[in-house]
Amino acid sequence: MSLMVRAAALTDFAEVARDCGLDARALVVEAGLPLRCLEDPDLKVSARAACLLLERAAERAGQPVFALRMVERRRLSNFGPLALLVRDAPTLRAALEAMVRHLHLHNEALSLQIEEVDRLVVLREQLLVGGMGSFRQADELVVGVTFRVLRLFLGAHWEPRLVCFSHPAPADTAAHRRLFGSAVEFGHDFTGLVCSAANLDAENPGADPVMARYVRQLVAEGPPHAKRFDERVRELVVLLLPRGHCRVDVVAQHLGMDRRTVCRRLADQGTSFSALVDQVRADLLERYRDEGRRPLAEVSGLLGFAAPSALSRWHRRRYGISARERESRSQALAS
Repeated sequence: MSLMVRAAALTDFAEVARDCGLDARALVVEAGLPLRCLEDPDLKVSARAACLLLERAAERAGQPVFALRMVERRRLSNFGPLALLVRDAPTLRAALEAMVRHLHLHNEALSLQIEEVDRLVVLREQLLVGGMGSFRQADELVVGVTFRVLRLFLGAHWEPRLVCFSHPAPADTAAHRRLFGSAVEFGHDFTGLVCSAANLDAENPGADPVMARYVRQLVAEGPPHAKRFDERVRELVVLLLPRGHCRVDVVAQHLGMDRRTVCRRLADQGTSFSALVDQVRADLLERYRDEGRRPLAEVSGLLGFAAPSALSRWHRRRYGISARERESRSQALAS
């Protein structure tokens, strides 16, 4: 069975290919991938085919650093559901542990291992795509993306102790050193990063403790196979809401089935997708109200609404009163 990866792994592929004078769509078709992968980040595609696409593009363009040019454009949101787990982790250690445990949500073919040796931490990354040949572009892409995640916690000027690649060095390593810093080495026995163990306890000032507790409750209780189907759907709803991509077809793709099957199985359990979304929004709204620190405009985005007015309409339908009116009444009672 072919291991799959979210098409988000190819984010900015088309833009970099165009800048290099390549026809991205023709390359995608040649690699045997659906053209939708350039537009739908949640589409699951063959990890091996995606790796071959990157290698072919770099070779055709004469650009050994093709993947690094993609890395320079990356955002945390490209991780999809995994982004929420990482974004709201209280420390870097917790974020990395979340990545290890839930990486399959983003890339089934990538293995991440964390090893602590004395005062150092080694992050080993291994692509499990099989077959012969080098996948240096994919290797550099995954290391580069992990590096960007570390900088979210450690600051824009942080540099690792060492960045390691198992493949040989290119003729020009200027792009690698511009992105990673001076400590870049090639020809190692593993691909990954080495940093100080003290870095793992770096706090995340942007963490949302409300969302973090809610996600841990839904996701970290046990392995997916031990959960009811509606619980698995509920997890994905929580993970996708803040990105504005919480649709039944997207959830179906994450579960490896079509939307009709999702709807049928939920109906068999006496619920529906819209009912689950409404309940998750209601639960989270109560938690944000209890916390009392976030304005409605921010909460509306966290609940997957395009604007505060959409939150207000939903709130009125569910509770018979707008969210702002409810907030005003609560403040009046508290004063």
